[in-house]
Amino acid sequence: MQQLPDRDPDQLMRAILARAPVGIAVIDYEGRYVSVNPAYSEIYGYTLADMVGENFLMVFPEEAHAAVLARHQDFLDNGTPLGGEWDVFRRDGAKLKVWSNSVSFPARQGKPDRLVYVLDITDQKKAQEQERIANTVYQTTSEAIMVTDADNRIIAVNPAFTRLTGWTLSEVVGRSAEMFRSERHPEAFYAEIWAALKSYGYWIGELWDQRKDGEHYLRETAVTIVKDSFGNVKNHVIVFSDVTERKAAEDLIRWQANYDSVTGLPNRHMFGKQLAEGASRATETGATMALLMIDLDRFKEINDTLGHSVGDRLLAKVSDRLKEGKRAGDAIARIGGDEFALILTDLADASEAEGIARDLLGRFETPVTVDFEQVYITASIGISLYPGDTQSLEELFRNADQALYAAKGFGRNCLHFFTPALQRAANVRMRLANDLRQAIADGQFVVHYQPIIDLQCGQVVKAEALVRWQHPTRGLVSPATFIPLAEDTGLILPLGDWVARQAIAEVAHCRRTYAPNLQIAINQSPTQFRSPAFSGLGWMAELARHGLTGQAICLEITEGVLLNAEPTVMNTLIAFRDAGIEIAIDDFGTGYSSLAYLRKFDIDTLKIDRSFVSDLEGAGLDICEAIIVMAHRLGLKVVAEGVETEQQRDVLKSIGCDYAQGYLFAPGLPSEAFEAMLGAQGVPAGVRQAASAQ
Repeated sequence: MQQLPDRDPDQLMRAILARAPVGIAVIDYEGRYVSVNPAYSEIYGYTLADMVGENFLMVFPEEAHAAVLARHQDFLDNGTPLGGEWDVFRRDGAKLKVWSNSVSFPARQGKPDRLVYVLDITDQKKAQEQERIANTVYQTTSEAIMVTDADNRIIAVNPAFTRLTGWTLSEVVGRSAEMFRSERHPEAFYAEIWAALKSYGYWIGELWDQRKDGEHYLRETAVTIVKDSFGNVKNHVIVFSDVTERKAAEDLIRWQANYDSVTGLPNRHMFGKQLAEGASRATETGATMALLMIDLDRFKEINDTLGHSVGDRLLAKVSDRLKEGKRAGDAIARIGGDEFALILTDLADASEAEGIARDLLGRFETPVTVDFEQVYITASIGISLYPGDTQSLEELFRNADQALYAAKGFGRNCLHFFTPALQRAANVRMRLANDLRQAIADGQFVVHYQPIIDLQCGQVVKAEALVRWQHPTRGLVSPATFIPLAEDTGLILPLGDWVARQAIAEVAHCRRTYAPNLQIAINQSPTQFRSPAFSGLGWMAELARHGLTGQAICLEITEGVLLNAEPTVMNTLIAFRDAGIEIAIDDFGTGYSSLAYLRKFDIDTLKIDRSFVSDLEGAGLDICEAIIVMAHRLGLKVVAEGVETEQQRDVLKSIGCDYAQGYLFAPGLPSEAFEAMLGAQGVPAGVRQAASAQ
């Protein structure tokens, strides 16, 4: 038998300790390191020389020294176990978690030493903590998690999966994840998902699935492949959440931001994008693009007469007709209340745009049926060309607007192309609007008075106050020009108030001097009545200051004001009536008249529009006679406007008209000329005596 060579046991033990992967140290009774092996010193980041002879407390946080020392002593004295986990520090300050245990053995002087062996479990504890956190997230997250094997069979699901789908783990484990598929996606869709997983190892997107009860829902899904160390697919981790309601809300918000709720057409915001795309295409192809601004004529009167709900349904019907007339590739939008816009692309020239626009106008020849009511509506169209008129989209909009304005001015129900002359006219309007603000402050306005004649006696008994603007450089500016500007800028309120006070002062003077029963009519813009800032009842104080009652003036309004059912307008009309101020309906017969409103507000006077008076030799005679008979039956007086010939005067008198005004008698006169006309009639004796007494 072969004899093994003799070995030194101490040398063998030292070799073992030097190579041991476990940290081992010997600590004496006083707590000093007697020896440490390399693994021990490496755990703490010291050299052997750094630790031997030092107190073992050097690796513990200072605040733990007392407790650690007490346990060390208890172990030495009583053998109480020291094994367990400890928080310690490396030399570089890094915090470690170690597991250690100790055994005691006899040493010199009868005081035991202890042998300590240590394992660094920092990474292990971190991994355990991460695992704990991951498990907590897995169990508590609101997102559903499903894990499948390499063959896509389900092996695990979390509680959120059950809440979202209705399926429990026991019901789905071992089954293919394809059991949830919705028929809303074709096979090609799922093939794309598997292709992405194969190429990239993950897929993120939205897909439709089914719950246990068969309900379809949209889920936001992330699929990740987990591979083993050999690169083979081990698992699929699918994380998803139900986004059905969120996506529906987002789609609704997106739709509301880009489309009109009444017509379903793109709105101004979306149309701006479409216009930019059309301009880009026109630039690339060299073709012409046209922008058509389409405005419904007198839509507000229809809206006020039939109600806003009918107006909305009318807009929807109109939009359908406009869509029928557009070509493939064109775009149409509703960009305002009754205003639409149409983009025509790939045009050869302007004549093609004109042909399409005329076709659109033709579509309005047939009345629109809304709630069994036939509504006749026409439209005006303004056209601007890109890039012929401009290469700026902002200017293109302005140009089309100006062309639309011109179409309205030409009598509506027509189309008009933008021209440089329209631009110059727009510039003039803008400058006039600026001048208008200063005109009120500088006293550039004057009031003229057009006499109204009693047809039975031929005397001036009333007058209509007409405002005139004496511009310092442009001369006399027509009311047809500056009144719309005043309405647009809000200056109609201070201007109207100034005119009313001038008229009250004039009627007071004329009553004292010439005609004790004279009445002056004051025109009221619909914009004034609808403004919350309108305070016409303040004129009662002005009347009282001059010693007058409400009968001294008459307010002329249009049928549109009367038929507007806004509470503020109605309350104002009733308040005027209660104050004794008479109300006259101007241009009667041209709008949407309502006999019920005539009675409700005790209207006093109807003014026949001049268009009927000028046609007394034709159908106008029958219309005028019908209005007069109806008015007298209702207890109303009638004024005929625009009387220019003696024949017209005589015919009106013969059919019972009460009053007349027009150039046959006098145009609007300055106050001095108007008073002279009153004086020429002869001053009543009572008035003459009162004037001389003053």
